[in-house]
This record gives sequence, structure tokens and C-alpha cells, in this order.
Amino acid sequence: MRLPPEDRDLSPHTGWTREHWEVVADGLLTAVLPHASPAGALIDLPGPRPSRSGRRSDALEGFARTFLPAALRVAGAGGTDPHGLLAHYAAGLDAGTRTPTGERDLADGDRESWPLITDRGQAMVEAASIAFALRLTRPWLWDRLSGPVRDRVGRWLADALHRVPNDNNWQLFPLSVGGFLAEAGIAEPEARAAVRRGLEHIDRWYLGDGWYTDGRPRAFDHYNGWALHLYPVLHAHLAGDRALGAVYGERLAAHLAGYAHTFGADGAPVHQGRSLTYRFAATAPLWAGALTGHTPLAPGTTRRLASGALRHFLDRGAVDDRGLLTLGWHGPDLRLVQVYSGPASPYWAGSAFLGLLLPPGHPVWTAPEGLAPVEERDTVLALHGPGWLVQSTAADGLVRLHNHGSDDQPADAVGPDDPYYARLAHSTATGPAFEGPADNHLALLTDAGPTERGRVHPLGTGPGWAASRWHPRVGGRELPGVTVTSLTLAHGAEELRAHLVTGGPAGTPVTQTGWAVAGRGAGQRAGAGVRADGGLASELHALRGFTTAGAEHVPGGTAFGPEAALPVLTGELPADGPALFACAARLTAVARPPALADTVELTARPDGQDPEAVLLTVRLAGAPGLRIRLAPAAVTVHPAEGD
Repeated sequence: MRLPPEDRDLSPHTGWTREHWEVVADGLLTAVLPHASPAGALIDLPGPRPSRSGRRSDALEGFARTFLPAALRVAGAGGTDPHGLLAHYAAGLDAGTRTPTGERDLADGDRESWPLITDRGQAMVEAASIAFALRLTRPWLWDRLSGPVRDRVGRWLADALHRVPNDNNWQLFPLSVGGFLAEAGIAEPEARAAVRRGLEHIDRWYLGDGWYTDGRPRAFDHYNGWALHLYPVLHAHLAGDRALGAVYGERLAAHLAGYAHTFGADGAPVHQGRSLTYRFAATAPLWAGALTGHTPLAPGTTRRLASGALRHFLDRGAVDDRGLLTLGWHGPDLRLVQVYSGPASPYWAGSAFLGLLLPPGHPVWTAPEGLAPVEERDTVLALHGPGWLVQSTAADGLVRLHNHGSDDQPADAVGPDDPYYARLAHSTATGPAFEGPADNHLALLTDAGPTERGRVHPLGTGPGWAASRWHPRVGGRELPGVTVTSLTLAHGAEELRAHLVTGGPAGTPVTQTGWAVAGRGAGQRAGAGVRADGGLASELHALRGFTTAGAEHVPGGTAFGPEAALPVLTGELPADGPALFACAARLTAVARPPALADTVELTARPDGQDPEAVLLTVRLAGAPGLRIRLAPAAVTVHPAEGD
């Protein structure tokens, strides 16, 4: 796509304006049209593999997930539709609902019919996008459809009111459908009941401070922003329900206060959680805050973050030479894609164009770009709800997320670690290792293999720290009697990682890994440190318990590149008593940082009142000293005497 000239006066950080967003939206939308069925009901995009729901469902995704940004584009232009997008989608609504089918494949005789909405079926997800798109464009599309077409579309959508969704953010899809149908006068009692049910469900998951868990007890990721906040706030906005908007808008504003700190200076969101192929959908809650007035961010800061994220992906190969979004992060990469995603799934990113509903004269488009939070100053921010510690540095624009509260484990069982949830840390510049040693992980090396983290029990967050407890698992079972209590302290670019291990056979090897750095030349090593040619470096320095240091190659690399390596420290469990393993850690793109060994001072001694506890005194360079009590039941952190 040919982009307009940059405007570095209005947008000194990204150069982008509203016109850039319009051109990108137009380019993405027109690129999919050659893949539409003859009547336009299905958009069957090329891709490496179908989703588990089959090609017909995937092609409905192509229709629904592009219909939403098309609706935002047209509604934001006051109904102006220079590319005739609404005519295409109107024809598709007609053809797709004539004979809905349960067939999964696209048979030669029927390449138009939409799949039926079923219990926990993917069509329920797509119905939500279609409903929001119809709501946004009602004067120019829905109100101009013939009565029979409106009846068929209404009946198809109404099935979402009676089917069972998955017990997570899916609870909001019947809500989204219900919001439209109630306004359109279709199945009104059932539609309003679906809205109530959806809100009741997410209210149960709200933990305060702007954070929901996504159905499971400790599932935190970008779905907070691109679903759990977005859908109820957008519903309230379109319904003109000020009371409802105030409740969910206040939660959104609280969320954005922390969430704004999770974007790097290069525009990248933190690489954590599932469905990351939605990419710049991470900007949707930023725009929702500006649209509804529920945001702590200045207008120029909202645009800086959003434009930075959109540019980040477009500049790094997210769109292929056909103009299509690919399954992956930067370029195509199926390793980070879930089985429910097909070729059209990345177009959930279309919600990022929510900002186009704001008129050209709105301050979010006319104010000069402000600094992103990461650019203003070094910050360490505790997010109590998810049990996260967000650490950012202005000198290199990196954001690191230290995880002491998210595991995505179901309530009634513990499965294998998901590297996108279970790691001790994630960032805007590194991704989890798919093969080889787990990055940012403490493992006990048993005969059955290295242990996993399993369920994470948060032990609190505070200024500059976060802690958790977990029980190492291997082969689907916990190691009998073994508990790990983990603590992260952060200041500037430096970290302290401390782990108290109680139980476990003496002599068991223990490893601590650091950030997996990808890029050309990744693997240049010095002790327990690796650096890539681009300047990104990952380091560990042993303080307690570890006896050897080295680095390992990451087979296949990460989502950030095919060449990757990570630092590793090793030690072993002692013969008696709890074992303390502690190290300094750092991820940095600064060319000549101070020696990591000089940035942390640590003293440790047993707690005379509790044989399973240790007392630490820690000083990170430039930060006040801290006194810490580390025990399986609790972690306490206080200022050191004299600081």
C-alpha cells in the first residue's frame, strides 16, 4: 500500500496521522476482496492450514472480521463509502443466511452459506463482529436491506442468544449480538437477557484495578483489552447507556493507567498470552478510552501508542506481498498460533481502527504526539490484579513484564506449562523459546526431565517487587514435598531473581535461564550473557546457590528471529535445609551498561524463627535498600534500616 507522507510536526515520534490509518484500513480491506465468494458471503483467504473449525468457518471469519473494520471506516466517515464496501457486505449478508449449514468444508456446490451457530462453535465469535458492524452502519446498511434479508440475518444472529459459549471472554459474544438485536426489535427479551448474562459473567472475573481474569482463575493477557474491556464499553457507548458506560468506563480507565506502560518505544506490545496474531488489536482499548472519555491518557499519547503499534507490525512484515495479514507476529510463524486460528483470524486486528470513529477534528487526531510512558522515564510498576511487575527503561525503550500471577491453568486441573503464560518474565523485544531450555525459568533437573512451574500462587506485589509460590511438576505430577518461592525486584534495567526451594533430593541440579535474545549473531557469549548484532543483550550473574554460568542456543529461535540464545546458571540442592538461589539479571539494548555484578548487593541469613524462611538485605544500584523475608507462606518487603 502507498502511504501518505509523514508529518513529523504533528507526529514527531511516528510521523503518522489519521490519513495513514485510513489508507492502511483501505489497503487491508481491498486486499481481501479477490478472495470473496461470488456473492460475497464468505472470504476464503489463502493460508498454511485451516483452523480446527474447518474452511467454511474460516471463510466466515474472513467476512466477519473484515466487516468490522469496514464498518468503522464507513461510520467514521459519516457514511461515505468510496470503495463500495457496504454493498459488498450487504450482498454477503443476503447470500450467507439463505441456507445456513453444518458443513465444515467448502463444497463446490455451496460456497456461500454461513455455518450454523452452535454451542461453543466458532460462528458465535464471528456473529459478535457482524452484530457490531451492523450496529455501526445501521443507517447506511441494515435500514436499507429488504425485509426478508433482515429477517434471515436476524434469525441467524439470534441463535447466538440460545447457544452455550465457552466460559471465558466468549460470554461477551451473545452480549454483542443481543445489543444489536434489541435495538433492531428482534427477539428483544432474549437479546436483553443475553446482555445481562454477559455482564454478570465478567463482573465475577473482575479483580479490581482494571484487570479481569479470562474465565480461568489466573488467565491474564491481551484479551483484557481487546475483549473484556472493549465489548462492554463499546456496547454501552452505542446504546447511549451512560450509567453502564460509567461502570465499565471507569474499569477501562484503571486498566489503561497500567496498560499504557506495556508498549515499547518501537511500538511493540508485550509479547505475552494467546492470540498474539491479532497484533495491533492491542491498541483497541486505547482508542476505546479516547472514544468514551474514560482514559487517563492525553490525546497525543493515545495516538502515539496506537500509531506506534500499527507501524511496528507493518514495518516488520505482518502484511505479505498480497496485502494480507499473516498468521504470526512479525512475519508468518505458526509456532505461536493456536489451533482455533485460521487464515482470516489475524483480522481481529481490525478493532484497532476504532479510532476512526473519532472525527478528524478530535484532539486525538489534532494534538501533537506525546511521549509514550516508556520514553518519559524509567519505571517499575506493580499491577496487583495479574500479579505482574512492569519494568521499562527510557534509554533503550524496552518493557519487561515479570510474571508472578498468570498461568492460564484451568480451575480443576493442572496441565503443561504454556510458555506464553508460565514464564517468569516476558518483554516487548523477546519471545519464549519453543524448543530447548525454557527461557526465564527456574527448573529442577530430574530423571524425568526439567520441571515446569505449574499453577502460580501470587504472594503479592509492591513498589519494585512481585512474588509467587509454585510447586515444580514433571511428567504431569508435582515433585513430592517441593515448593519454590520466587521473588523479583527491579530498578532501572536491573533485576534480582531470588528463589527459595524447600524439599527435594540433595544433589538435584537446578538451572536458571534468562531472556532468549534473537537476531543476527545471537549467541555471542561472555559468561552467562548473550548479545545479538542489533545490540540486544541478556545477562545473568550468580549471587547465591549457582556455581556455573554459560549460555545455550535456542533451536529454531523465537518469534523475533530464527537465531537465538539465552544465558544459563546452574547449581544443585544442598544436603539439608531450604536452598536459596539468587542472581542478578538484565535485558538491555544499551551499548555499554555497567557490569551486572556491580549493580546488586545481597546478604542472606536464616530466619531464626522459621527454619523454612530466609532473611535478605538487597540493594539494587540507585534504589533504596530493602529487607525481605522469603518464606513459602508469605513474602514481606520493607525498607532497610538507614534507607
